[in-house]
Amino acid sequence: MKQIELFYLTHCPYCINARRAIEELKSENSAYEEIRIHWIEESEEAELADSRDYYYVPTIFYGDEKLYEAKPTHSYSRIKRSIRDAFDQVLSV
Repeated sequence: MKQIELFYLTHCPYCINARRAIEELKSENSAYEEIRIHWIEESEEAELADSRDYYYVPTIFYGDEKLYEAKPTHSYSRIKRSIRDAFDQVLSV
């Protein structure tokens, strides 16, 4: 099973949208269930978060490769599309 790291903050509206998008994507495509997500709340795991190169959350890493980093202007549909692209990239490896 492949694993990604997803950095988030509990009360971040973009992170809440990402969680919702992931649930929708998994219900739309069962292949995404094969991706294990290591959820990392950056304020609780600051040392790990500081070891990665990103600024905004949510951010997705597969190994050392950053697959997605949200921006403050990202709409729900943009977040969902970007997460779908990240999932597809992970599954293609």
